[in-house]
Amino acid sequence: MRILLTGSTGQVGWELQRTLMTLGEVIPVGREVSSSGLSIDLSQPDSIRHVIREVQPDLIVNPAAYTAVDKAESEPELAMAVNGTAPGVIAEEAKLLGAGVIHYSTDYVFNGNQTTPYTEQDQPDPQSIYGKTKLAGENAIQAVGVPHLILRTSWVYGLRGKNFMLTMLKLAREREELRVVDDQVGAPTWSRMIAESTAQILSQSTKDLIGFLSSNSGIYNLTASGQTSWYGFAEAIFEHDPNSNQHQLKNLIAIPSEQYPTPAKRPAYSSLDTQKISNTFGLVLPNWKRNLELVFR
Repeated sequence: MRILLTGSTGQVGWELQRTLMTLGEVIPVGREVSSSGLSIDLSQPDSIRHVIREVQPDLIVNPAAYTAVDKAESEPELAMAVNGTAPGVIAEEAKLLGAGVIHYSTDYVFNGNQTTPYTEQDQPDPQSIYGKTKLAGENAIQAVGVPHLILRTSWVYGLRGKNFMLTMLKLAREREELRVVDDQVGAPTWSRMIAESTAQILSQSTKDLIGFLSSNSGIYNLTASGQTSWYGFAEAIFEHDPNSNQHQLKNLIAIPSEQYPTPAKRPAYSSLDTQKISNTFGLVLPNWKRNLELVFR
């Protein structure tokens, strides 16, 4: 199986490059020229078409995205090009080739007004440009009708790139006091868990990838189990950090969202129900705290 992997240096893409190697030949591409000798600009449809036609993959895995949630409010066209238009172009090219698509989306497609985990049947209502562009990408893939899996995840973190965990660890070494929002609730999800879950799903396709994707096409929630607030996540990070003796931090203070205004509105509650992906593919998704322990090990 030839697997074209976008965003190969990103948090999820970096992990996918390693987990998918057991399933076939992985051709990684990103904005810079990669080991494959190729680069891709997801804001340019011609660049996308050129790379896909050159590689001729059996499967396109697309974790690449415009993920600067606040910056997207001032760059809506670029965010839409990468998050909304590009997935549709990928889907069109995949369909021409008879290939399949795996795409990653976000909990930010919801408004956050619920108090129970969102299922795949709940109506999206994004409150930010980022959320709106990610929803547009989901819709674009579905409109093409290519065999696909759209995996919605949340609060992604890991040991690479920019994420909440790495920011907290850095600030704990620099500051004596940190104020963290305590009224937004979700599920912190390790980038490696996302990649390993993707590989576990694909390993079930045996010899008929397209038939497998066709019969299971749709949206699936893929997050760690359990939920917490950003404050609760920060507490757990500091508790599990084996280098906590280097912390300058003395006070961790819980604050409401209005005391930490941001350009983009975040959903107050965005836990996702993962029953569908567990039932369909037999995945057992670990608790977010268990994953955090593994990260620090």
